[in-house]
Amino acid sequence: MLEVTPFGEGWVLEYEGGGLPAAVPGCVHTDLLAAGVIPDPFLGRNETEVAWVGRREWTYTAELDARSGQERTDLVFEGLDTVAEITLDGRLLGRTRNMHRSYRFDVTGLHGRLAVRFASAYTEAAAVRDRLGERPAAYAEPYQYIRKMACSFGWDWGPTLVTAGIWRPVRLEHWSTARIGRARPVVTVQRGLGVVELHIKVERTRGETELDVEVRVGGQVARTRVDGTGAVVRVEVPEVRLWWPRGYGEQPLYDIELTLLHKDGVLDSWRRRVGFRTVELDRRADEHGTGFAFVVNGERLFARGVNWIPDDVFPSRVTRERYRERLGRAADAGVDLVRVWGGGIYESEDFYDACDESGLLVWQDFAFACAAYPEEQPLRGEVEAEARENVVRLMPHPSLAVWNGNNENLWGFRDWGWEERLAGESWGEGYYLGLLPRVVAELDPTRPYTAGSPWSGSWDRHPNDPAHGTHHSWEVWNRADYAEYRAEVPRFVAEFGWQAPPAYATLRRALPGEALAADSPGMLHHQKADDGNGKLRRGLERHFAFPEGDFDRWHYLTQVNQARAVAAGIEHWRAHWPVCAGTVVWQLNDCWPVTSWAALDGDGREKPLWHELRRLYADRLLTLQVRERGLVLAAVNQAREAWAGAVELRRMTVDGVVVAGASVEPAAGARAVAVVEVPEGLRPEGPAEFLVADAWGSPRSSEVESGGGLRALYFPAVDREIPYPKPEFEVTVAAGAVTVTALTLVRDLLLQADRLDPAARADRGLVTLLPGERVTIGVTGWKTPDVAAARAALYCVEPSR
Repeated sequence: MLEVTPFGEGWVLEYEGGGLPAAVPGCVHTDLLAAGVIPDPFLGRNETEVAWVGRREWTYTAELDARSGQERTDLVFEGLDTVAEITLDGRLLGRTRNMHRSYRFDVTGLHGRLAVRFASAYTEAAAVRDRLGERPAAYAEPYQYIRKMACSFGWDWGPTLVTAGIWRPVRLEHWSTARIGRARPVVTVQRGLGVVELHIKVERTRGETELDVEVRVGGQVARTRVDGTGAVVRVEVPEVRLWWPRGYGEQPLYDIELTLLHKDGVLDSWRRRVGFRTVELDRRADEHGTGFAFVVNGERLFARGVNWIPDDVFPSRVTRERYRERLGRAADAGVDLVRVWGGGIYESEDFYDACDESGLLVWQDFAFACAAYPEEQPLRGEVEAEARENVVRLMPHPSLAVWNGNNENLWGFRDWGWEERLAGESWGEGYYLGLLPRVVAELDPTRPYTAGSPWSGSWDRHPNDPAHGTHHSWEVWNRADYAEYRAEVPRFVAEFGWQAPPAYATLRRALPGEALAADSPGMLHHQKADDGNGKLRRGLERHFAFPEGDFDRWHYLTQVNQARAVAAGIEHWRAHWPVCAGTVVWQLNDCWPVTSWAALDGDGREKPLWHELRRLYADRLLTLQVRERGLVLAAVNQAREAWAGAVELRRMTVDGVVVAGASVEPAAGARAVAVVEVPEGLRPEGPAEFLVADAWGSPRSSEVESGGGLRALYFPAVDREIPYPKPEFEVTVAAGAVTVTALTLVRDLLLQADRLDPAARADRGLVTLLPGERVTIGVTGWKTPDVAAARAALYCVEPSR
């Protein structure tokens, strides 16, 4: 029987003529940090102080003893970052040049000093660039010349911390006669019958030995003889229970158990979990253009998505528990689709396991982002090997719904001046339209593939044409007011977003001792976007008087603006279902403390945007919008049950006077949208009026319950033009709760719980209260409730000064 020995202990990182204890998995930065050699690069401007780490060679050593009673021993590295030479007592075992692959070396009977010497990624990238020529990219760093996590080289939300090291586990495998080299389950559903066709590759030490494989799935068993080095086993599971995305059904998972058998007994085994479901992309042409909609088990759905980046710039620090916590909060926010962005990594099994269990569909990018990638050797062979390995590794997971060729490279070729600069040189098109779809079709034929995001489906159209396929909406953040999201109805919005700073406690930890200001040195260092603060300011000034010299006010208002911007897009696009079939917010998470587009900041704290997503991505959403025929009320229903009943409309003044009222009754069928016109007399006239819509089921008392009822608000003017009264409210506290009672209109009230205690968390974000209404905000992690502290941590919109 194959025996596995973990090999994570006893490693040493060579440094300054000596050695430092090394954690495996890990990287050079984390080892140097643990040894006190470098400061924490996440704090202050320390990132620049450790830039030297990525520009030199590093060597890891350990004592290896591969002697055993078995015929063969393999040294298996699940991940090496990135260009490495592996030797044993000076004898070369092999060389690597791809972070996204695993490696296996025959070390049978050997023992001695094992050394893994890593070249600088910069050195490798420069050598490839010199050989193949310059290629354009969105950033100055050379990430397109090396098969490594691109955002190691920095991004417009990430630090430049170019890592090296043994970033995934290492083990020794001892075996005799044969072992399972690869198992590839093709899972289908055929008229209620679950089918697993398991394609198996076997590696042998003795070619003449007869071998069998046995497969068990869902109580069914099948067995066959191995023909040379391969076998295919088909197992049929009757009355199979379907796996569904969250909100559409349950997520039953079935164990596959594969056993490799020899006359003397079991040689090896392999286990995975699968789910039975079908997944398609509906890309049919219609009167609106070309669609892009996920269809799971025959059910067409509006995808409520978020983009995912590596959760730490040092990925080896992300534990199974952290994956589950982050993805659990995505699910709590109503998300049902997570896009793994192409400038990061193919995530660990822990990530996909969590998605399988919670019903989060995964959109998986291949590892290409925002650059022209050479297609010649040595990169082409690495790309194919990487794609083949990761397709096979990830395909058992039912959550995996689509393979995507790249992020923004097809768009970049057409719009970013690449075509002229390349002058006919290769840039990746052969990967996205040739190699990668062939690999997916060969190895994972049950899943759809799309060439890129954005992609209109044909060079006959602009790659980012909103009427065709996937669309990235960045002109709004870069140049316009977020109201411009409402100017078009893309078929599928795969990226859009708005920036905001992280939570106050996160900033205080990351910038110790700094007098915080929007443009203080540390704040500017932790703002990586091109003209990021300028865009934040311009976006803010379109709605509010800019709070010069008032950091706390700036911090609150920019977070409000982020939540409102994303709401403007999602409300509009969801209300145009089924023409628009999905939104994927940029982004869920951060990899360090930074001002960014994330809903969860680098310390994992929730911005108001996260709470707003809970409303925006709920099964039922009420929204007031201006369309060609005037002001309308849209009832968006993604639930499986129809939605019908009364909606109370109130036209009010900002002083709390009800000018007019009426009731309308939209009727939204299951997975449908109902739109009704707002009666003429209910439409606000001038900036001092607004409209309130309260859906059936809303509490009729003055208590605004979290999750109870639905409300939509429409203000016809931007905040700086609205004559708000000075907000007045009463505050009471109790264990685990802060209650606010409004005496006036209180717009976008926010309790910044982390100002009460860095460990504190509130159970809701922005809430608008009408005069006389109250809200109770649950607070955890606050040990000493105090009214004055609570009042100081409460913020709301104030009259323009």
